Amino acid sequence: MTSETSTEAVVEGRAPTPPGGAPAAVPSAGALLVVLVGTFITVLDFFIANVAVPAIKADLGASAAQAQMFVVGYGVAFTAGLITGGRLGDLFGRRRMFTLGMVLFMLASAACSLAPTATVLVVARIAQGAAAALMVPQVLGIIGTVYTGAARDRAFNAYGLVIGLAGVFGQFIGGALITVDIAGLSWRTIFLINVPLCLVSLAFVGRTIPESRGEGGTRLDLVGALLVTASLGIIVFALLEGQESGWPLWVWESLAGAAVLLAVTVWHLRRRAAADRGPLIEPALFKGRVFSVGLTATVVYFLAMGSFFFVLALYLQLGRGLSPLESGSVFLALGAGYFGASVVSSRKAASVTARRVAVGPLTLAIGYAAVALTADRLDTTGHVLWLLPALLVAGLGMGLTTGPLTNLVLGAAVPEHAASASGLLNTAQEGGAAVGVAIAGAVFFPALADAGGSAGAYPHAFAVTLVPLIVLGLLASALVLAAPGRTARR
Repeated sequence: MTSETSTEAVVEGRAPTPPGGAPAAVPSAGALLVVLVGTFITVLDFFIANVAVPAIKADLGASAAQAQMFVVGYGVAFTAGLITGGRLGDLFGRRRMFTLGMVLFMLASAACSLAPTATVLVVARIAQGAAAALMVPQVLGIIGTVYTGAARDRAFNAYGLVIGLAGVFGQFIGGALITVDIAGLSWRTIFLINVPLCLVSLAFVGRTIPESRGEGGTRLDLVGALLVTASLGIIVFALLEGQESGWPLWVWESLAGAAVLLAVTVWHLRRRAAADRGPLIEPALFKGRVFSVGLTATVVYFLAMGSFFFVLALYLQLGRGLSPLESGSVFLALGAGYFGASVVSSRKAASVTARRVAVGPLTLAIGYAAVALTADRLDTTGHVLWLLPALLVAGLGMGLTTGPLTNLVLGAAVPEHAASASGLLNTAQEGGAAVGVAIAGAVFFPALADAGGSAGAYPHAFAVTLVPLIVLGLLASALVLAAPGRTARR
């Protein structure tokens, strides 16, 4: 049976017939919907907590450090565990790890919603991030092994669409839930909503998703897992805490220590691969220029994308005095552009080229430049609606980049390392977004202080912060062009 026949059967919801003649249990298009629910809720929870922090802090009497850990704890656990989570899927089954991750994520979400103290909430958020790190890498691994050809390209673009919508609409959804205040639960609903979504998804996992595994050893590289997790965790935590703490000496010492750990990690992985002992990350993945350059471009792009959400929310809520719901409504312009561009990208998914993907981050940079010029001229007197056209352009850039870039990178990875490759890509995405927040904060807050720190200083600080983000967008575009492009399928 040809791969084309298999793809048609999957898309149509039929089970293709293997060489032996008996029908195989291959999932319908419902498999994509199930795994994308997992993607949506985990990315959403990365952004939605930002809106709820003031309400959580007031309700639980949290300190400033605890309030920060509501966000940082989730982000660090999520980012640090993605590569290990991907490898666990390779070894023990992607459907099994996806299911386990979703169950744990549901339980951690319930614990967050019921947390009686700030300390309990911090612990539950860390557990939530760890569960997300187990679940999310399986998504791209499942997509990459279940779907082939044009169907896989469309699935990757749908994945990119969901990531962007979760980030863009996270502010709006969080603001709406807190404002509506269902049953007087206030901020607790932003976590409680995950429970029914997980339950419904879990009911369909066994019916729609086949089990799959990767190759390269039958044991988990525990030393590699510890080294990678520790390295990534230290880097992300030091950068996020450093920005908040004014870059004390311990931050630089931590980063130096993480650099040493990374060097040891590379040595360990190469040594284990040479002995054919199944390293946590297969070094051979980086021999492909498309994968390695595309992964670097992904980091740079998400540095610019994730940090923009953060600094825009600060500008709208603190600089313009908008409520969380009003601020979230402004984000809808980004969402409109993102959705429209993603629809266009999905129709051209089978002809992904580096040149076409490079248009996305270039458009993003143009949109950011327009936002910066508009915000600086608006000062505090003009209406924020003047920002909407520029935000629409920025959203178009995001939609033209996220899905197609994912498609370009993972299309270069061999199927047997699908979950490991997706773990690396997810780490590039989530780690880039988290570190981008630190970079944006390192520019925004000093610029705000230099301008006097009043509400009138926010427009200028916002515009200044967008300058490095514009540069990152241009750099991401240049990096994508440096990768050999894929040509249209015939």
